Amino acid sequence: MSGSSNTLAIAVAGASGRMGRMLIEAVRADPASQLAGALDMPGSAAIGTDASAFLGLPSGVLIQADLHAGLQHVGILIDFTRPEGTLAHLQVCRELGVSMVIGTTGFSEAQKAHIAEAAKEIAIVMAPNMSVGVNVTLKLLELAARSLATGYDIEIIEAHHRHKVDAPSGTALKMGEVIAAALGHDLKDCAVYAREGVTGERDPSSIGFATIRGGDIVGDHTVLFAGTGERIEISHKSSSRATYAQGSLRAAHFLAGRKAGLFNMFDVLGLQ
Repeated sequence: MSGSSNTLAIAVAGASGRMGRMLIEAVRADPASQLAGALDMPGSAAIGTDASAFLGLPSGVLIQADLHAGLQHVGILIDFTRPEGTLAHLQVCRELGVSMVIGTTGFSEAQKAHIAEAAKEIAIVMAPNMSVGVNVTLKLLELAARSLATGYDIEIIEAHHRHKVDAPSGTALKMGEVIAAALGHDLKDCAVYAREGVTGERDPSSIGFATIRGGDIVGDHTVLFAGTGERIEISHKSSSRATYAQGSLRAAHFLAGRKAGLFNMFDVLGLQ
């Protein structure tokens, strides 16, 4: 469903949060998109207010907690909330035939399987990071891992703001998954998430993770390939969440006209 033959009717979940507001601003600025819905948690002080009033550009779209009402005239929901919230939204989107762009992280394997099952009925783009730059970085990591398959130890270092609730970040885990797959491994079998005390020598087949939380860091990720006599570092540093919003819009436009299927940002960007 769309606002006209040329525009996408988009709803934003978590509309009063920092990321929600950035998404609303991006949708309002996109001539090919129309803000058609805004959702927030029951009890939020924002319920009943205009979703884009903070921009000084009222949209006429009120923030709602009622999912069925909020998604009634929507084609695509963009969701950067929490796993439990996203799954509740997923159920209603499935009922109404609304496609989803999911940027939420921290899902369990069972929850991911539930999303994959829903994608048999609706179209979904799900990625731990919607940034175009991050996804190009993932492609570079795939190439590097294949070329540096022996003789190099691999460590992933990520840093985020003090309010982030999951660790390692979804982006760091995705980096690990991409590298492990390029090496012919499953990340579950080679990831090392903590080191303390007498750990013994490093297992050369392992992929290590280090997590930093502090201040207002938007998101920094570095993958270190440490060999004998040289180190290769591939880094991506975010200074604004606007990159996630712009990538989400690209994902939403990718979904236009697709009835079902589970896609990622490699699909959206043609990097497969």
